[in-house]
Amino acid sequence: MDKLVRTLSLLTNLFPVWVVAFAVAALWDPSLFHWFGPLTIYALGVIMLGMGVTLTAGDFLEVLRAPKPIAIGFVAQFTIMPFMGWLIAATFDLPTELAVGIILVACCPGGTASNVVTYLARGHLALSVLMTTCSTFGAIVITPLLTKWLVGERLPVDAAGLLLSTVKVVLLPVIAGVLLNRYLPRTVERITTFSPLVSVIAIAMICASAVGDNRDLILTYFVQLGAAVVTLHAGGFALGYAFAWLLGYDSRISRTISIEVGMQNSGLGVVLAREHFANPVTHVAIAAAPCALSSVAHSVIGSLLAVYWRRKSVNSSNDNSLREASTID
Repeated sequence: MDKLVRTLSLLTNLFPVWVVAFAVAALWDPSLFHWFGPLTIYALGVIMLGMGVTLTAGDFLEVLRAPKPIAIGFVAQFTIMPFMGWLIAATFDLPTELAVGIILVACCPGGTASNVVTYLARGHLALSVLMTTCSTFGAIVITPLLTKWLVGERLPVDAAGLLLSTVKVVLLPVIAGVLLNRYLPRTVERITTFSPLVSVIAIAMICASAVGDNRDLILTYFVQLGAAVVTLHAGGFALGYAFAWLLGYDSRISRTISIEVGMQNSGLGVVLAREHFANPVTHVAIAAAPCALSSVAHSVIGSLLAVYWRRKSVNSSNDNSLREASTID
């Protein structure tokens, strides 16, 4: 059993590899993932359910005991990223639908993948989970309102429809997960052995499907769109860290907030784009393309940062040990 858990953990930690590999496969042959399109809303529900089963009532009490860093992460999430998204959409020379997709994913909450990256970066994992939880619940109202405000001048936005979709694919599955954790703990214990890897593969499938559906457009605007998405997430990581550091938090909390701000729930962006910004004739949601590429960009950037911060943390620990040894001598 221990060997199985280690294997599953290793496969889960390869999250960016799965996302990049599936996206490249979708660009090579879109038909590989086209069939998955209608299933994206259910896949996201499974991801949110997997997040919900890791939560208990005690997690929400923890927010009340130490609300300040969580509140700071929450504010940073819904100010830095939407502003960055709007600025990039206004600056880069992209078609309207692609610009809308940039804004949409920027208005989404933190993604569950941020918890994996925080763990790898030796950040504050409990804080990361709580920030993801709070931003996810906050997104039920904030994401539709921000999207309506920032996108309204480009395309008509059904804020009420966005709100209803977010409730269905975020709130209900998370609540179901919390209830399962409360009343069926043994079942949940078995589920949580596999749920992180299932979530990772589901995210990769969601994004690959959107990449495949918009293959020609992505290849046509690859340079501009790639630069826009990378700028969005690189800016989110950098400004998130700077925001926490300027408020006096240590490196561990600063890197946690950085990761939470820089990594979005791109799967939610894909689902909302397909539900509300699809072409009524072709049923293709061009706005989903930036959301899909967003998952690739933040996974790669987040993983590189995690490796850097993890090595830095190990080196700092070694330096401290050497100083303590010399003091004893």
